[in-house]
Amino acid sequence: MVEEKWMIHSKKADFDRFGKELGVSPIVARIMRNKDLETIDDQRAFLYGGLDDLYEPGLMKDMDKAASIIVSKIEEKKAIRIVGDYDIDGVCSTYILYQGLKNIEANVSYDIPDRIKDGYGINENIIKRAYDDGVDTIVTCDNGIAAIDQIDYAKSLGMTVVITDHHEVPFGRDEVTGQVVYKRVSGDAVVNPKQPDCAYPFKLLCGGAIAYKLIEYIYKKIKLQDYKEKTEAFLEYAAIATIGDVVDLVGENRIIAAEGLKRLKYTSNVGLDKLIDVCGVNRDKLSSYHIGFVIGPCLNAAGRLETAKKGLELLLCDDFTVAEKLAVELAELNNQRKAMTEEGVKLGIAQGEELSDKKVLVIYLPDVHESIAGIIAGRVREYFNKPVIVLTDSEEQEEKVIIKGSGRSIPGYNMFEALVECDEHLLKYGGHEMAAGLSLEKSRLNHFISDLNEKCRLTDDDFIRKVWIDVPMPLAYATEELVEQLNLLEPFGKGNEKPVFATKNVKIKLLKIMGANQNMCKLQVVDDSGKTVDALVFASVYPGFMQFVIEKFGEEQLRKAKMGVTNDINLSIVYYPDINEYNGRRTTQIIVNNYC
Repeated sequence: MVEEKWMIHSKKADFDRFGKELGVSPIVARIMRNKDLETIDDQRAFLYGGLDDLYEPGLMKDMDKAASIIVSKIEEKKAIRIVGDYDIDGVCSTYILYQGLKNIEANVSYDIPDRIKDGYGINENIIKRAYDDGVDTIVTCDNGIAAIDQIDYAKSLGMTVVITDHHEVPFGRDEVTGQVVYKRVSGDAVVNPKQPDCAYPFKLLCGGAIAYKLIEYIYKKIKLQDYKEKTEAFLEYAAIATIGDVVDLVGENRIIAAEGLKRLKYTSNVGLDKLIDVCGVNRDKLSSYHIGFVIGPCLNAAGRLETAKKGLELLLCDDFTVAEKLAVELAELNNQRKAMTEEGVKLGIAQGEELSDKKVLVIYLPDVHESIAGIIAGRVREYFNKPVIVLTDSEEQEEKVIIKGSGRSIPGYNMFEALVECDEHLLKYGGHEMAAGLSLEKSRLNHFISDLNEKCRLTDDDFIRKVWIDVPMPLAYATEELVEQLNLLEPFGKGNEKPVFATKNVKIKLLKIMGANQNMCKLQVVDDSGKTVDALVFASVYPGFMQFVIEKFGEEQLRKAKMGVTNDINLSIVYYPDINEYNGRRTTQIIVNNYC
């Protein structure tokens, strides 16, 4: 079990005044202050910001140039091909650009790389295929910023290339000065707010959101009637991409996600509608959770195990029978993916246990499907609270075995920059601070592992999981009214995590083991405030919790708790308050996430 350190946010403000002016509890004002929203205006924008608060797309470098190129190509009846990527962001951004241009009668088609055959992003096969099909202009989405050789190849064929991407701009370092030198891709227009000379105020958009911005700018440029309304029809796809690609849900991302989720509940997209049904999601309660863990993984599963074009096919489908068949197939693929992932996680953790002396865990699982390496890396990272890279066999090239995989990081370790420092061992790599993809020759693996760990500057303290508590709060404060106000802070996700509460001296009045696999429990608990509430300990927390209770308090005390008899179990817990609705009756309950 990873060592934890519980820490309380201590940022100051006049929470009573903030709450009064904003019409919320001082507790909510305090939580927002903990998110570095320092002023009332900051907090007001967070709570009540809307589409009118989004920045103008034209502020983005090359946005006007990209739109001008595309509009002229449409007028000239030239063939345009959208080249996306195989993940949820790539599929959604491809849909936005393809459907968005089709709506204004562009001669447009799309292509998405095969994860296994092609790898990430645009490649020479895709370019040659487009050229052979008579395509004049390629527009990338969610990829392209690092495809320097590939774009040079497209340009050598006389093609026009517009790049839209959100990934980090690749860079090296000057051998003499050590200064960062950014690598430039030769596209005719390059739209990516992370370019160092791009003045766009918000840098954290995903590929789908940038595609949305481009369509909005094109519609405005051609003076399309009701262009705002026609653009907003794509908000739900930008929201799915934003949440599914796990970008920070702050600023524009928060607005796009929130507004898109509102529309998704009443979607007119036949494919999405059927997928929501097949996944059993209650539309009234549809949230960022369902995108991240239910609907999104189904759209992602096609790109992992078959072809991402199946996910795009679903979004483009307007036949109810075909859409239902596709939705069922995607759900079944996701179930396969989950089973494969569970097996891979077990192997990854077992190998990780043998690498306890390493700061960065590089785990080699030759037989694992390469499409789930990133998911496994994320789960193993959670288990050890260390940066993790999972690699698997990919292909053989000229008697060389090529391995490839994905990494997931922890706060304080920029995985993309770490790969830059070790790029002499790599064939290809790219990504972000917290996630990256890479490939290398198997013969270089041990050198890579050694170099990566030698250059890692993490300390033992970095591997202690920090649990930041927003508010130490007795259970008596966990009211239905507070829960409803906490909903104003949604959608939750990376960069806008659920608030964290904690209380001490919690006594268990009753403990019931529940679940089809007997892997969760429901408690009745009371603290010093005197309020008794139901508490749920879900499967992800359950095994460690039960083991902890037995080790600290003994089997006899656990038996008494199960019988509802007075016992000696006394805990401190980290929790989140919730509402339980059953037979028309609403009661507050808490979800226990940590304990000691």
